Amino acid sequence: MMTYSEMIKLFEKNSDSEKAAKMAKYQKNHFAFYGIPTPLRRQLSKAFLKEKSLEEAVDWKFVFEMWQEDCRECQYLACDYLQMPRVSAKLLLSDLDKIKELAVSKAWWDSVDNLDEVAGVIVKKNPQAKEIMLEWSAADNFWLRRLAIDHQLTFKKATDEHLLAAIIENNLSDSVFAKEFFINKAIGWALREYSKTNPNWVHNFIENHQEQMNRLSVREASKYL
Repeated sequence: MMTYSEMIKLFEKNSDSEKAAKMAKYQKNHFAFYGIPTPLRRQLSKAFLKEKSLEEAVDWKFVFEMWQEDCRECQYLACDYLQMPRVSAKLLLSDLDKIKELAVSKAWWDSVDNLDEVAGVIVKKNPQAKEIMLEWSAADNFWLRRLAIDHQLTFKKATDEHLLAAIIENNLSDSVFAKEFFINKAIGWALREYSKTNPNWVHNFIENHQEQMNRLSVREASKYL
């Protein structure tokens, strides 16, 4: 089986400095890149991740080592791993502590938006995790709030409307992060996605909270209404 270091060497071998500069610029130069587009990254890592997914337990050592690497593709690799069905099926309620640690480290929308899906898997399997999401929605760190807001993005009919409303209400006009772009975008995104399943609920939520909602949130949430 390919080792972590061999996987990184494969990334290095396929690096592209021109693409790396463009990718870094797109992410506001917060991170360095190898310059490997997503389709190529997934092609290069397919065999490695397939083998890792067969392991008995989630390899958190691998995940955190990838999080310590300088190039962003390594964090993407860790997220690709956690999102694999065979891996996510092994996630435990206690793993939310690890997700939290990742979410606030090297935080930016790209990593957090990958982790919200992972957190969502844990919440679906563990109803008691809903209280943790509610706590995160009022956290001092706005990236944790964003993760909580969007962890039900793919839930569709399984969405807990009461929880979604409570989480968003923690992030309206009286919130310390009321003017934060990434929070208001997340609110709009969460409501927009759920409007595909229950447009009446989303319409009523906007109608009842519009004065407290940022215009960006309302605009995004109303896209399919």
